[in-house]
Amino acid sequence: MTPTLVRHHSHTETSTRMAPSPGDRARDWAEIQERMLAPLYEAVYARLEVGSGTRLLSLGCGSGLALLIAAARGARVTGVDTDPERLALARTRLPAGPDGDADPPAGRPRLLEGDPSTARPSDGTPYDLITAFTPVGCSSDDGEGLVAALRSTVPLAARGGTVVLTGWGPPERCATAPVLRVAERLCGRGRAPRTGAWRPSGRDDLEELAFRAGLHPDGSGRVACPFGYADTDSAVRGLLSTRLFDAAVRATDRDRVEKEVAQALRPHRRRDGTIWMPNVFRYLVCTT
Repeated sequence: MTPTLVRHHSHTETSTRMAPSPGDRARDWAEIQERMLAPLYEAVYARLEVGSGTRLLSLGCGSGLALLIAAARGARVTGVDTDPERLALARTRLPAGPDGDADPPAGRPRLLEGDPSTARPSDGTPYDLITAFTPVGCSSDDGEGLVAALRSTVPLAARGGTVVLTGWGPPERCATAPVLRVAERLCGRGRAPRTGAWRPSGRDDLEELAFRAGLHPDGSGRVACPFGYADTDSAVRGLLSTRLFDAAVRATDRDRVEKEVAQALRPHRRRDGTIWMPNVFRYLVCTT
């Protein structure tokens, strides 16, 4: 699936726009950025033959696109996330029904906020697939949180169940890598703590996380996920919605980050004003 280039009207020019609210950023994620990973979701579901017999738990489900695709294939889906704004958007896409999120009618999506341990199956039937589609290995501290989440949710899976971890591919195969290095540079030593700053993915990052979480790697794959945007403003808004630039904003200010990201996007701007960046993402299939 190729990302659709959609033009989003900016509130004002990037250089003078006020910092967006959490709700604005969640909408930027849902409307601009999230679709860029749709080929990854589709490839994983096709490989694992996700369908009507699948009971899926999504860690960091965000605004719910991956859950929506799985549900369309017939899977029974549960999503958990700590971002209330993204979850609010997920609930508009995947209404749980009149009984609420904790115990919706049989087969309806469950969308839960907070610690992954809250995702215990309401009917006691274990999950057979757990996904972590937020790419790991991009910052100095994202692995710790994922390992903790996996340790609390793997016991909810069936014995021999499947867990999927995802990450960025090699930097040389990700055109977005130089743009993300803006965050790394702005969080340089002596200016701000590097916690949360972007860094290139290591070749064995996913395997190391799997072993730490007590999982057994059982195959992997790579998927092309090009990032395509209608214009520079949409690209800046989409990229900043990923949270990969949050530490850079704290280290400097949003206006500077936006300007430097826009500058870094120039080599990827085509004659019609659109932005196009080919990328490769990697996934690791594990068993519990």
